[in-house]
Amino acid sequence: MSKKTNEAATGNTVGKVGSVSANWDHLGKKGEGPARNLLEVRDLRVTYGGIQAVRGISFDVPEHEIVTLIGANGAGKSSTLRSIVALEKPAGGSIRFEGKEIIGLGTEQIVNNGITLVPEGRRVFVNLSVYENLRMGAFLRNDELQSDLDWVYTLFPRLKERSWQAAGTLSGGEQQMLAIARALMSRPKMIMMDEPSLGLAPIIVQEVFEIIREINKMGMTILLVEQNANMALKAADMGYVMETGSITLSGAGQELAENPVVKEAYLGKARN
Repeated sequence: MSKKTNEAATGNTVGKVGSVSANWDHLGKKGEGPARNLLEVRDLRVTYGGIQAVRGISFDVPEHEIVTLIGANGAGKSSTLRSIVALEKPAGGSIRFEGKEIIGLGTEQIVNNGITLVPEGRRVFVNLSVYENLRMGAFLRNDELQSDLDWVYTLFPRLKERSWQAAGTLSGGEQQMLAIARALMSRPKMIMMDEPSLGLAPIIVQEVFEIIREINKMGMTILLVEQNANMALKAADMGYVMETGSITLSGAGQELAENPVVKEAYLGKARN
């Protein structure tokens, strides 16, 4: 059995990725106008009981760029994302989005301000159809949705083919595409993705990162948490390495990919 036939037989495929056709003028484009930080995190601390999960980290996410947080399990990456969207209450620090403090706002307010999270494990509504999941992504909107539905169906043709199929019957890769598409339906200014490659076959991981690059080209700002450091750093403009709740290294994505410490710890390559 050929590789392609085997992927189809196991359902481990998402189909061909479409190209962006929607005109999201509210995002602007990379390189247009003066650079600014869309998100600014300063001295962020997150605790669970007496355990410090995030220990006073600071970082920026420039508008229209891909920024990645890499590190081992338990480094505090997911806690950082969850605190940004108020799913965890920070113990201290500041989170500013478009220059405005968002600590103290509820999750719905933060989503309305333009931040959305694609959670670890996808967490689609398994008993709802693909179409209904996409509508749920826009539940805070009260404007016309059809143009954005058409757009995500252009970006993810397989989802259009399966629009009335229950999300729980999709393959893992298709569910990840649905999770990303659902997040896009809120018309965010910044998407955060928590381990989008988790549990997926390598060929599907490649397709997921194609999507990440594609939506970034249209102007979307992306904050990416990813254990696949190699793929994350290849895609990222800027990267931060987290260890036990602290940021220990930072730099351009390609610069970190060439760092001997990062190569040895996260890319599986021994130092020369």
